[in-house]
Amino acid sequence: MRINPNAPISELARFAEQTAREAGDLLLARASLPREIAEKSRRADIVTDADRASEAFLIERLLAATPHAAILAEESGARAGTGDERWVIDPLDGTTNYAHGYPIYCVSIAYERAGTVEIGVVHAPAMGETFVAVRSAGARRNGEPISVSPIGRLGEAMLCTGFHPADYATNARCFAAASERVQAVRRDGSAALDLAYTAMGRFDGFWEFGLAPWDVAAGALLVQEAGGRVSRVDGAEHTLEGRNILADNGALHQELCALLHKAGA
Repeated sequence: MRINPNAPISELARFAEQTAREAGDLLLARASLPREIAEKSRRADIVTDADRASEAFLIERLLAATPHAAILAEESGARAGTGDERWVIDPLDGTTNYAHGYPIYCVSIAYERAGTVEIGVVHAPAMGETFVAVRSAGARRNGEPISVSPIGRLGEAMLCTGFHPADYATNARCFAAASERVQAVRRDGSAALDLAYTAMGRFDGFWEFGLAPWDVAAGALLVQEAGGRVSRVDGAEHTLEGRNILADNGALHQELCALLHKAGA
């Protein structure tokens, strides 16, 4: 399948969703098989044979459909393109969860045109959930429109965060400060899925440090198109290269920024 560079965004979104679902099927098929696990640059930063297989599938499928597009992928890095399109992909967000049989993991695909993310897809195969956002056209879960939560007070909120075990100190004071103010703080281990859950109102807000573009490209658009707000943790404008993110339902944003700033973020 090859997609015309001038194709409507809706056609590309359907293609991205189907591609994410097929990558998810690949992950599910491998989930019960013996794992090949390797440590990357530091302790507890792992990659599995499933990550590599999913990424290889995604790159092959995306290049076949959009051969002029650039690709930024977690495991293989950047591939230059010859046009203004770029795919930003995480073939398996939540690798440690996957390796241990914990079902919170996903495939994340974002599509950029001229530097702007136009499509975001987050597919969680073990949970049977697919989230799709198209810029200026809203966000959906399994085909149904979604929106952020209506919670307006931190004391009633359930938040989510994430951190690499080696980087706990970076987030520790924020984690403690939030825990003292809100109903609950969760740590599920998949930033893309945490953002999708914020978009649908399952979480009221999410923050994390030390992220890469593929962690947030699709999920940030989901939150925005679901009516939420996305920034850096300090409240500055969010960018894919920003390395940290604060996403919430909008009503909590100023209070969350202030809380995290006071905690040392």
